Amino acid sequence: MSDRPLPAARQAARQHEAHESQFRLLGQRRFAPFFWTQFLGAMNDNVFKIGFTSLVTYQAARFSGVDPKTAAFLISAIFILPFVLFSATSGQIADKYDKAMLTRFVKSFEIVVMLIGGTGFWLHSAPLLYLCTFLMGVHSTVFGPVKYSYLPQHLSKSELVGGNGMVEMGTFVAILIGTIVGGAGAGFVEHGAVVLACACVAIALVGRVVSSFVPQTPAPQADLRINWNPVSETWRNLKLARENRTVFLSLLGISWLWFVGATFLSSFFSFAKNVLSADPDVVTVLLGTFSIGIGLGSLMCEKLSKRRIEIGLVPLGSIGMSVFGIDLFFASHALPPAGHLLSVGEFMMRPAHWRVLADLFLLAMFGGFYSVPLYALIQSRSQPSHRARIIAANNILNSLFMIVSAVMAMALTAAGFSIPAIFLVTALLNIVVAAYIYSLVPEFLLRFIAWVLVHTFYRIRLVHAERIPEEGAAVLVCNHVSFVDAIVIMAESPRPIRFVMDHHIFKSPFAGWVFRHAKAIPIAPAHQDEQLLAQAYEKCAQALAEGDLVCIFPEGKITRTGEMNPFRHGVSEIIRRSPAPVIPMALRGLWGSVFSRADDAHWPRPIHKGIMSRLTLAVGEPLEPAAATPEALQQIVTELRGARK
Repeated sequence: MSDRPLPAARQAARQHEAHESQFRLLGQRRFAPFFWTQFLGAMNDNVFKIGFTSLVTYQAARFSGVDPKTAAFLISAIFILPFVLFSATSGQIADKYDKAMLTRFVKSFEIVVMLIGGTGFWLHSAPLLYLCTFLMGVHSTVFGPVKYSYLPQHLSKSELVGGNGMVEMGTFVAILIGTIVGGAGAGFVEHGAVVLACACVAIALVGRVVSSFVPQTPAPQADLRINWNPVSETWRNLKLARENRTVFLSLLGISWLWFVGATFLSSFFSFAKNVLSADPDVVTVLLGTFSIGIGLGSLMCEKLSKRRIEIGLVPLGSIGMSVFGIDLFFASHALPPAGHLLSVGEFMMRPAHWRVLADLFLLAMFGGFYSVPLYALIQSRSQPSHRARIIAANNILNSLFMIVSAVMAMALTAAGFSIPAIFLVTALLNIVVAAYIYSLVPEFLLRFIAWVLVHTFYRIRLVHAERIPEEGAAVLVCNHVSFVDAIVIMAESPRPIRFVMDHHIFKSPFAGWVFRHAKAIPIAPAHQDEQLLAQAYEKCAQALAEGDLVCIFPEGKITRTGEMNPFRHGVSEIIRRSPAPVIPMALRGLWGSVFSRADDAHWPRPIHKGIMSRLTLAVGEPLEPAAATPEALQQIVTELRGARK
């Protein structure tokens, strides 16, 4: 976004766009054919994999040389292997060629693969079915970079969260339908293999027809020379991803989610048969519950994030995944054996099983909160010229993590761990990994803290929030009403902000920790610490030179009366050294809350004033540095605030 004010027409268009539902995309050619192509591909993957896994788990006698206890993990590992081998090459291809053309090629390839798989089902040939599993992995490997680099070329930044949420939701609804079709097909004892063969080929044919409507998507780097050496190109892609620390750690975060998801999804057949004493139809219920959960969580992200990339949802997601993963262990590890395999009706009649389903649903829903913001963050912060190769690096990492997941599950099974115990180990590992990632990138945890605090205590209305630039340097100027002003602004900004804060705040254990990790800039009056004042101005200049947002409260202290104190000249000194657009803002509704210095602002005052009370953050037109005098800024901020304090 430019540092200049948006034209009125463009502002109105963005506001209109921000209030439209993400489901409207399904009526637009730039999204709908791509969505349904992806949907049918994901469904076919699961019709095949679930059908194959169900047959070798419950009808193992028909497949010589197959161990039903480890078959699900082996199928998962074979499917993932192509991601390790070919993702680097696929990323280059997606950057070099038109994505619509690649989509149609991939769907034609899927038809050939499913003819091989159909033959394997017909002949009950495990080698042919394993070959088809590998080739479907190749299909998904080539399509992966196309899928996630397609969206930023056709969606605006404000649509990315909703678009990714729709794709994630669609993927898991497709998984649900594929699971039902695959499980039902395998359930026909005599003709199940034939039913599965016909279903897989038919879905591939329909997918190819739909893909012909995907609009032209020009290559971002048509002159790219492809390096066909997968080893050196894999290493190059990983180095490319590491250039942006936040992007790379986001890739690791997504890969960890795939580790967790693969562990749970690959275990469902053994979990149903050996722990829940249930028949194959109950596996469909488990997978359906999981799919609906992650689909709902993905769709909720747009609402919770107010149609922007809200990485504060990522820690919330990881916390929920661990909590309900641990509870799943306690809900299932000591269930009494049924004596026979329970049907769906018998399974649902037992109250203990509802807790198992609730845990699976909530674990998956929080997984949706976790994944969608990370995908949108990677898409928005990656360079367009090599975005597909960043996605390829993500696929490489995903596949490595999923292979490790399969190896870990097989090793723990061989060591005597039950399926619930494997779930517990995974949930505990999730805590360790999440803590490590958030310690490396405090931005995730800070946004989470700000998001939770603000959305616990307040209902916030934003006025012209689009005026906060999504890129480029700017100085934000706001009135100072309470101790949480910075946290409110942090929670509603589309990007990190360098706050200029009174040096005394850094002595507080909690506030000091928060603002140190937010890279806030301590400042002191000249009569208290002249050297610290000079250092603050130097740090502001450096931050603006690096294209960051800097926020200052020109009053210099929190109001004690509710009225604004005179604006000091600190902001003039900042823009004198580093001319940048100045954006006035005003907070309304914080005066009188427990976080303000109002005489009646004490507990239990927040019961009716602080908790869930309304406040407003209003953003004014950006000003040129020359026009941003303290007097002019105070007048504008006063008008933005209005009569409400």
